[in-house]
Amino acid sequence: MKNLIFIIVIVSALLFGSCEKVVTVGLDTAKPRLVIDATLACEKGIVLSTQKIKITTTAGYYSTEVPGVSGATVFVSCDNGNEFEFTETSQSGVYECAAFEAVLDANYTLTVNYNGQIFTATEQLKSVPVIDKIEQEIKPKIGGGGNTIDIKTFFTDPANQTDYYLIRVKTSRTAIPEYSSTDDTFFQGNQVFDFYRNEDLVAGDVVDVRLGRVSQRYQNYMKILASISGNNGGGPFSTPPATVRGNIENNSNPDNYALGYFSMLEVVYQSHTCTN
Repeated sequence: MKNLIFIIVIVSALLFGSCEKVVTVGLDTAKPRLVIDATLACEKGIVLSTQKIKITTTAGYYSTEVPGVSGATVFVSCDNGNEFEFTETSQSGVYECAAFEAVLDANYTLTVNYNGQIFTATEQLKSVPVIDKIEQEIKPKIGGGGNTIDIKTFFTDPANQTDYYLIRVKTSRTAIPEYSSTDDTFFQGNQVFDFYRNEDLVAGDVVDVRLGRVSQRYQNYMKILASISGNNGGGPFSTPPATVRGNIENNSNPDNYALGYFSMLEVVYQSHTCTN
């Protein structure tokens, strides 16, 4: 029995003592890749708008900064012959076009020239339906302790065509916007609603909804990102298990591909103020 107690004491000392030791994990450093964030969201009914494209590079695991990329040549061309140059702003890695023209059903091609390499991607701009209405329902919280406010955003899907949607919801109760996506497989040509629940919502809170129509490939890309981020659990080593490739190709050197996505989407906005 004395031997057993002695062993327990020694093991306990080792365990609790190890909690105070700082362990530095050596990680392989991969060559930085270009990251192109080019989501051009054109508001329904507005032909000319200001659009921005952000270009950065990947950084080391322990880095606290995202390196912006300067000196790139960035433009987007439309198949109607128009071309829009994005000039670098005072913010490193941010490129802006102050008068970007939205043309429905047109194909747009992004071109980025950086360090002698050409990156391109093509997307089509499709029309999005309007938001019919936003409604709320007040229900008791599961387990008691007050009520919760459910938000339903209604819109009518156009008939006789395949549509893919991306819905973004912003509230003061969340640090970042929340996204959901759907397609019209089960509600072709009918009115449908997107459902949003946040148990922290109270009367007076404003819920901002953005409905956008996107391509099937972009919807799949967003679903993969959501799946990875949702399954990570927030641990210190919960990085994505694989690199998520977008639609941007390196025409000069295919192996040196860029991360990120070029997307064109028409969007509509509507806000709802929660009530009792």
